[in-house]
Amino acid sequence: MLLDNEIYLAELDKINHAKNEWIKIDNHSFLIIGATGMIGSYMIDVLMNRNKNYNSNIHVYAMGRSIERMEKRFSKYLNNTCFHMVEGDVTQPINLNEEVDYIFHGASNTHPRAYSSDPIGTIMTNLMGTQQVLDFAVNTNPKRIAFLSTVEIYGENRGDVEKFTEDYCGYIDCNTLRAGYPEGKRASESLCQAYIAKYDLDIVIPRICRTFGPTMLLNDSKASSQFILNAVNNEDIVLKSEGNQYFSYAYVGDVVYALLYLLANGKNGDAYNIAVPEFDLHLKDLAKGLANLNKKEVIFDLPDEEESKGFSTASQAVLDSVKIESIGWKPLFDLNEALKNTVELIRNERV
Repeated sequence: MLLDNEIYLAELDKINHAKNEWIKIDNHSFLIIGATGMIGSYMIDVLMNRNKNYNSNIHVYAMGRSIERMEKRFSKYLNNTCFHMVEGDVTQPINLNEEVDYIFHGASNTHPRAYSSDPIGTIMTNLMGTQQVLDFAVNTNPKRIAFLSTVEIYGENRGDVEKFTEDYCGYIDCNTLRAGYPEGKRASESLCQAYIAKYDLDIVIPRICRTFGPTMLLNDSKASSQFILNAVNNEDIVLKSEGNQYFSYAYVGDVVYALLYLLANGKNGDAYNIAVPEFDLHLKDLAKGLANLNKKEVIFDLPDEEESKGFSTASQAVLDSVKIESIGWKPLFDLNEALKNTVELIRNERV
């Protein structure tokens, strides 16, 4: 189990030792929506680790669609008085009578097969889900909400910039099945601005690049996730293109640290790119890095029709991280450490 692994526990400690205004986090309560996802589950582990080691008295309300899945994932916390589970679909009114200090809305379909197999759910989890979260916030008055957005809101690079800054807006063909995810996130960001204006809510909008880590879902169909599973199984890395796509990636530990940092230091209404320059990689180089862990090869295989429907057509999506760095955030994990830890932890603790 991850929470028994020294490597994983050391990662959680590293985040809790990092620079932040922890006084704004300790002795506060969190509603984390999308609790069993890659980012949500890692964040819960960081906060519960903080409670254990710092006596921080952080109350965590983990919200997901399946109590059984949450009980399995968070079995170590079930008897902890600071841990609470909330069963619910984010597209429905949130069934929680407690007031919380911070809300993280991270519930979303986030991989290609889901975009094609559940296109309506992909859109409505963002649109209706975000409305339900914001309506709950209007009634409970939290200190801050974080709406987890994505690099995909920038669309395709028009060839006029090397990296996307927060004010960039690229091309998206909205009349396609694949557009449901980025357009849903774009509309949800606009909804956040509307609620800020009308109800004076405090919202930050982290725009997260392609993320990987040991808490990733094992059915994730993103290319990077498939590469990782190949490496976990000691297989050659299967690349379903020539691999010339150039993307920003980040380790889930750095993403969670950035989210907690923005909670304490971000500006109301602002969007912040979360990315790490060292992790700006061509897809084939990411594949080679993972193959080298096991002295394996990179092989090429075309996707099936259903899977290809969910693939992004973007060939370059690199985020400029200057804005978040300008308020003092710095990444904690290097690339080799992140790749190695991801593969080892999934192989030894989850598979």
